[in-house]
Amino acid sequence: MTYTLYGSVRSRAFRVLWLMEELGLDYKQVDAGPQSEEVRQVSPLGKIPVLVDDTEVLRDSSAILTYLADKHGAFTAPAGTVARAHQDAWTFRVLDEIDSVLWTASKHKFVLPEGERVPDVLASCQAEYARNIARIGEQMDGPYLTGATPAVPDIILCHCLGWAQVAGFPKPGDKLAAYMATLRDRPAYRAAAAR
Repeated sequence: MTYTLYGSVRSRAFRVLWLMEELGLDYKQVDAGPQSEEVRQVSPLGKIPVLVDDTEVLRDSSAILTYLADKHGAFTAPAGTVARAHQDAWTFRVLDEIDSVLWTASKHKFVLPEGERVPDVLASCQAEYARNIARIGEQMDGPYLTGATPAVPDIILCHCLGWAQVAGFPKPGDKLAAYMATLRDRPAYRAAAAR
């Protein structure tokens, strides 16, 4: 089975590329940006990433990660378990407290038309990010968010830490910096980054 992923490594599609590398999946990547003709042909919304699995079209990086992890039985706790509830709590927390803050800053820096941007939002986003990332670092119990092995929320958080770094957000503490370095040293991460 071959999957087709639409999206650039410089977007949330990287998260999906990384997981597909971790899972050893056969896939094809269409390096396309949001609202491109290639993307709009498979998804009228024009947003990336988009994963095509046979005749199914899946959208949203987090939904795709969860789908692939469940389908292939890796990088996730089994659905319906307490461990999965804890994992999902981390996933939603990272999306709510980190990803959404970075996305808000990005929209007001370069995504929205200039007349709709509110530059004063950026300082608030940086302060909120710094508070949230410090709390996450303090509350990590093991080498990864859910314990001894990496899972879906680790892919999302590591990607967000890199996004924050490129966007000039405050550096994480030593614990999260080491966590990010460990994840980025994984062969699957390096393979996805090299695409």
